Amino acid sequence: MVELGKLFVHHGFNVTILLIPPPHPFIASVSASNPSITFRHLPMIDLSPDSVPSEYHEPYQLELIRLHTLNLAHALRSIITEGIILNSDESLEPRSLKAISDGLCMPNAAPPVPVHCIGPLIMSEGRGGGDDCLKWLDAQPEKSVVFLCFGSLGLLSAEQLREIAVGLDRSGHRFLWVNRLVSATPEPDLDTLLPPGFLERTKDRGLVLKSWAPQAAVLSHGSVGGFVTHCGWNSVLEAVCGGVPMVAWPLYAEQRLNRVFLVEELKLAIPIDDGLDKGVVSAAEVERRVRELMSDDDDGLRERVLRAKYESVKAMREGGSSDSVLIELVNAWKK
Repeated sequence: MVELGKLFVHHGFNVTILLIPPPHPFIASVSASNPSITFRHLPMIDLSPDSVPSEYHEPYQLELIRLHTLNLAHALRSIITEGIILNSDESLEPRSLKAISDGLCMPNAAPPVPVHCIGPLIMSEGRGGGDDCLKWLDAQPEKSVVFLCFGSLGLLSAEQLREIAVGLDRSGHRFLWVNRLVSATPEPDLDTLLPPGFLERTKDRGLVLKSWAPQAAVLSHGSVGGFVTHCGWNSVLEAVCGGVPMVAWPLYAEQRLNRVFLVEELKLAIPIDDGLDKGVVSAAEVERRVRELMSDDDDGLRERVLRAKYESVKAMREGGSSDSVLIELVNAWKK
């Protein structure tokens, strides 16, 4: 959203972005460096962690949305829209775009609205740091490192962290792991959290970070050959633009839907299966999926990802499909 706002500011517009808490330090830095972009915070809806069963998660998630927003359907029907702006490109979602243009997604036979694909927009790094991480990657062989990161809100239990560590250890592959814990402690003690001897055994082929990495830069680095991701859409786009195949490990919100799209529709990812709905994914599953991801015998996975990268980069170039759509939108708004 911020990157889209920057594009509009570049063309002379002022932008207001609606957010839900918690505020992120990145937002403050954007506000300071881009006075034409403002932020408004919306209140959160509190939901009990036990209110959504793990099995058949998606239908219950949609039902909760309906229950907590009784006026949503009426509000959506009352809004007169001239189009939808989508952070994607036509090559990534052709079936979805065709369904919308054919009117299959509109209630009561309403005329379809145009969808404007202006992506993939990926985040420009808005914070310092990460040099040590990138220097470490510089010393690794090409396409040899699996990158694990679960997003800024992707907090895992201590038990899950230990299972991941055991799986990485047994896999034998090089790894860069952004490690976060459900804890108020800003600097977790990795020696205490992870299995005894893990850091020492893997020090020549692995790097564990305590909180953050410059993800877009990491995924575009030549030594990174795979990405274990929570399936957040920004992370997906960064992986596609970097040409990096994925292991899909969703944690919350729309990420489970993204997992289905990545694995079954685009075929750009391998799914985490065993343990996903039980709360803890086993070390054996982590090992199996990392080995499969980094294998040369990948059933065309890497080739499909590179093809998606080519199409997405082409869309964003001057004169590409997404670039042309953005220019058309800007010109229409200025009339």
